[in-house]
Amino acid sequence: MFTLYHLPVCPFSRKVRIALGEKKCAFEPVVELPWEERPEFTALNPGGDVPVLVVNQGGAVLADSMAICEYLDETCPEPPLFGADPLQRAEVRRLVGWFDGRFNVEVTLNLVGEKLIKRQMGHPGGPDSRAIRIGYARIRDHLDYVGWLTERRRWLAGDSFSLADIAAAAHLSSVDYIGDVPWDDYPAVKDWYARIKSRPSLRPLLADHVPGVAPPRHYADLDF
Repeated sequence: MFTLYHLPVCPFSRKVRIALGEKKCAFEPVVELPWEERPEFTALNPGGDVPVLVVNQGGAVLADSMAICEYLDETCPEPPLFGADPLQRAEVRRLVGWFDGRFNVEVTLNLVGEKLIKRQMGHPGGPDSRAIRIGYARIRDHLDYVGWLTERRRWLAGDSFSLADIAAAAHLSSVDYIGDVPWDDYPAVKDWYARIKSRPSLRPLLADHVPGVAPPRHYADLDF
């Protein structure tokens, strides 16, 4: 049994939630607003960010979504999320790095960060229109790449569902919450994401609700 401190629209939190679901690991979710800097939370993670996973048996505290996912894959090996051989594991890690790095900086922060997180934080300046324009432009570059992958592979890193698919879905589902993924322009990506939406591990994310911000009607629709 685990306790997961998370922020619902945070893609790194979502990545861990999906991984826990795929592993069928029971956990208690605790919503944490990291900008509030609660002393009880910073005592767990001095870095102050989410997600944080507490291993209730023994009390170990794990931070950083990749470290948490690697821990889960080693301690709960079925199903494996990093691939069956060294080459596939390298490809999974490369793609996770792509989404958690480049996609996050170019798309997630510019769209979800500006349009949703700032609102949650009560940021006085409001969204940065220049950042939003950059996010709208960059997401198309990334969807082109995801489409290229899905047209050549069953899943993003190869024949098996992996953490690469989870990381991509975590970011895209966050952006989809604000309706900013142009799915109809990328049918191959839409078909890939529909397969992921139908997985039981993703369904709790589709039930997320940010107070004052409703997702588009298609967000929780398994058939779009």
